[in-house]
Amino acid sequence: MNPTNPTPPPIAASLPPQLPPAAPPPHGNAPGDEPGEREPIGDLFAAVEAILRQPRRVMFQVTREGSRPLIAGLLLIAVLSVAVYGLVAGTFSGGAQLWAAPIKLAAGLVLTALICLPSLYIFACLSGSQARLMEVIGLVAGMLALMTMLLIGFAPVAWVFSQSTESVGAMGALHLIFLLVALCFGVRFLCSSFERHSPESESGPIGVWVVIFLLVALQMTTALRPIVGTAETFLPAEKKFFASHWYSTVADTPAKTPRAEGRR
Repeated sequence: MNPTNPTPPPIAASLPPQLPPAAPPPHGNAPGDEPGEREPIGDLFAAVEAILRQPRRVMFQVTREGSRPLIAGLLLIAVLSVAVYGLVAGTFSGGAQLWAAPIKLAAGLVLTALICLPSLYIFACLSGSQARLMEVIGLVAGMLALMTMLLIGFAPVAWVFSQSTESVGAMGALHLIFLLVALCFGVRFLCSSFERHSPESESGPIGVWVVIFLLVALQMTTALRPIVGTAETFLPAEKKFFASHWYSTVADTPAKTPRAEGRR
């Protein structure tokens, strides 16, 4: 006979809930995690190759102790590169612009970086980054070196147009496009550096600084005008906002713009 109250079957013990596997870090490994990124950058040629091929290596090296020679080398690369691009820009008008345009572009680059450096350090602190002032200077040097190396790549194209057009407005627009493209890559390097060194930092304050840097750079090209074209004086006597200067340049540009006397 079957018992009146049969024993219920045993209930399998429930397993504790399993946590999903941890997601990978949103920004990948930090600079310096790869062995090749820890190798010192010995000279200017190595710095040029590193900024183009291994930007993470530069991000790591400029934030190490004893990075001042590398930072100085990156700044030297930036100044020499923008001076070469200025020489190409000066071939549009020739004459005194062959030496004036390189000096103005190099001086404008250095002044823009110096003017915007304090605000970058402040915005970096507000964003939550732990970068020290010297590290910020190193990252700016890397950004400038990358930007100006890209301008060197655009220089042959700029030279072709400078020898085949007479329009100051068209050449100014072409140089502006090249500057904006180079700035995009430089800003990407800078923002990526802050994100990888301080993943918890916010990107908003750095984005505000990028806008400030762009406005200062554009105004500097107006304050040091002319870079394309000719003038009676080395620096302008009239103060102008860059947008107003662009509008007047386009409106006053004749069908053919006379070159400097040295090119006739």
